[in-house]
Amino acid sequence: MKNFILFLLIAFSFISCSSTAQKDETITISTNQWIGYTPLFYAYEKGYLKELDVKLINSVSLAEAADIYRVGQANMVTTTQHEFNALRDDTHNIVPVILLDRSNGADMVLSNRSLQELKDSKKIYAYLEVDSINREILKDFIKNNNLNENNFVIINKDQEQIQNVNFKKLHNRDLLIVTYTPYDAPLKEQGFKEVASTKNIDSIIVIDALCSTKELRKNKEEQLLRLKKIIDKSIDEITQNPRQAHKITAKYLSNISYAEFTSALKNIKWINKPSDELLEFISKYHYNRETILK
Repeated sequence: MKNFILFLLIAFSFISCSSTAQKDETITISTNQWIGYTPLFYAYEKGYLKELDVKLINSVSLAEAADIYRVGQANMVTTTQHEFNALRDDTHNIVPVILLDRSNGADMVLSNRSLQELKDSKKIYAYLEVDSINREILKDFIKNNNLNENNFVIINKDQEQIQNVNFKKLHNRDLLIVTYTPYDAPLKEQGFKEVASTKNIDSIIVIDALCSTKELRKNKEEQLLRLKKIIDKSIDEITQNPRQAHKITAKYLSNISYAEFTSALKNIKWINKPSDELLEFISKYHYNRETILK
């Protein structure tokens, strides 16, 4: 069904002379379920985005959110550096506008085996979104732990599809899942344990940013500056009153509990007020500091 819907979006983008997102004055943001995007969900529910004529299209995966932007049904998109550079290679027409957060443990590798058991295994079934930052996390996990890449059987599924796998029937297999909050909670309830995360994989940094076309960044700077202030305001309110924030955003995060919500917030670092050092560091990911609003 998801593939069919995406097909319709692509078909519509080709038969239309231009997408709705490009025609009207509305800023449409394609995003997905991720704790670091909570300020957008919060701002939407509080009515802050409506005042600015900003709409959200929410999806279940990083790749799906990028595809919605790619076919022209949104003129902004939330990305990690992986999706940003994939879109950059595709369109050469995307720039970072607002930095949101850095993962500090909220992206993780789960397994039904210990790390030593994985090292001894001859066949590991790895579930992940291949066309996303998940792939880079897996590569770093394999490299850092001197694992044999040839021992991995890669199974490409989005996070919602992974939730629907009957892992009880696969308990005899050595399983590994690359996932992120909020999708980790039900997997941990099934007995999966964390064997690595962005908190202890030093060789990878995961940055989340709100990106747009070059034209939108140039032509709507005043509106984007107001959007930046709304995001900053939302982050402050989430930090000051996490219980209220959980109440109004949990539905965007697979209805995680308040305890899971507050724990997840501890596993990211807000970088909406980036330092010069950080801007210099992320330039290696092709993030142009000149387009990033401070």
